[in-house]
Parts: sequence; C-alpha cells; structure tokens
Amino acid sequence: MAEPYKRILLKLSGEALLGEQGHGIDADILSNYADEIKAVQEKEFEVSVVIGGGNIFRGVKGATEGMDRVQGDYMGMLATMINSMALQDALERKGVHTRLMSAIRMEEIAEPYIRRRAIRHLEKGRVIIFGAGTGNPYFTTDTAASLRAIEIEADVILKGTRVDGIYDSDPEKNKDAQKFETIHGDEVLSRRLDVMDLTAFTLCRDNKTPIIVFNMNTPNNLLKVVTQSEKVGSTVVWDKS
Repeated sequence: MAEPYKRILLKLSGEALLGEQGHGIDADILSNYADEIKAVQEKEFEVSVVIGGGNIFRGVKGATEGMDRVQGDYMGMLATMINSMALQDALERKGVHTRLMSAIRMEEIAEPYIRRRAIRHLEKGRVIIFGAGTGNPYFTTDTAASLRAIEIEADVILKGTRVDGIYDSDPEKNKDAQKFETIHGDEVLSRRLDVMDLTAFTLCRDNKTPIIVFNMNTPNNLLKVVTQSEKVGSTVVWDKS
C-alpha cells in the first residue's frame, strides 16, 4: 500500500456545481463536496482547494462573443470567489475551520494570498480555499491550482471531475475508451490528452508534481485517494521507473 499524502491541493471545476441545473450552484452537490473535504480534514490531512467559476462566467467564452479578454478574465476571477465563498460557508456550517485567500485584494471577504500565511494555516489544520485564480488574466484556474500546489509544497494535485480517470478518448462519447491507471506526463502530452491546460501541466512537469484525476461525485473517493487505501482514478507520474 502506498504512503498517504500529507498535504493536498484539490482542484474542482465550477461546472461541477451546476448539478442538474442550468446555472448557479446546486446546494446538494456543494454540501456533498463539503462532506468529502471534511472527512479528509478530520483525518488530519492538510487540505487546500481551488475551484473554478465556469458555472457563473467563463472569460474565454466572453471573449468569443466580443468582450475584451482581459475584462472577461477578471469577471471569471470574481466568479471563482463566489464559488469559493459558497464552499467556505458549506464547510463552516459543518464545523470545518477554513480560510479563504484571494489573489485579488478583497479585505472584507477574504485574506490576501501570502504564501507563508497559507502554509501556517495548513499546519494549524485549517482548510484553505484559494480564490481569484492567479490574479492575472490569460491564466486558468488549472494554472492557479498548479502554481499554488507548488508554492505550498503540496504532495499531489487532485483533480476532482465527473469521470473516474484519464482515458484515451472521451468516455462520455466513446464507450470503448480505454482508461489509464497510471500514465507518464510525457505520454499525456504526446497523446494530447485533456488533463490540464498546457501551462498548468508544464508547471507540474517542471516541479515533478503528481496529478490524480478521479470522480469527485463518488462518495468517499477523496478519502480513498488521499489515504491511498484503494486505487482510485488515474495518476500522472513524472519518473521513468
């Protein structure tokens, strides 16, 4: 059995919060995610979270419809803050101590992101939610997740999705798609598999940060991944062995 991960960064998509709705935040899914995170935090693992804002606004989509890309990206950052605040509220209603840290200064609702302070919060057992992406346009929340994971020296990036791993083609469109239990990062790049955007993936490669893609909607999956008690999802590795 592999050693448990001590410090993790969980990346969630904003679209996952939609549930069966066409817009906004599904309260049941938000509560389920909070339960999953609480179960891990109670085992004294150090947990940080980055959540996207695609359920509210996507800057790239705005740009294709004529909006200025920079303006659209800043709107997308604000959307991530709405989701981050919702997740923080869901966690705290379940008794989990949290800190919301923003890459854009919003002192009334979040702490400014300071690396040393973030690490200290983790050491004290608080769940950190990183909002507002990197604070810069043209970068996705995938890139923000990779950057924050590297800065806080996380052991792994866990990408919670609605599929149970990495496949050679879209399993929602191709029933014969083949799943990879473990795959080297170079193969992900050569096959052009959609794990993360290239900037985010390159950051992980340069720092040899492992990535696990798993189904966040399956109960207890997050705890299984963190404790390594059971093989869940697909792992991107960087060592040749």
